[in-house]
Amino acid sequence: MADPTKLSVEKALEKIRQRDEPKSENSSLDEKTDALNAEIKRMRAQRLRLERQQGKRS
Repeated sequence: MADPTKLSVEKALEKIRQRDEPKSENSSLDEKTDALNAEIKRMRAQRLRLERQQGKRS
């Protein structure tokens, strides 16, 4: 007789996917946020360099 605590592979995968969904959503948002923060930092540094160059030319 089959053990009643065993799940089918399909049901087990479904449960795993349900648990992983919120984490994957949050982690993808975190990655996007980190990428945008890095881009902002790069653009600010570039702006400061350009402003310094313009000041020297005046």
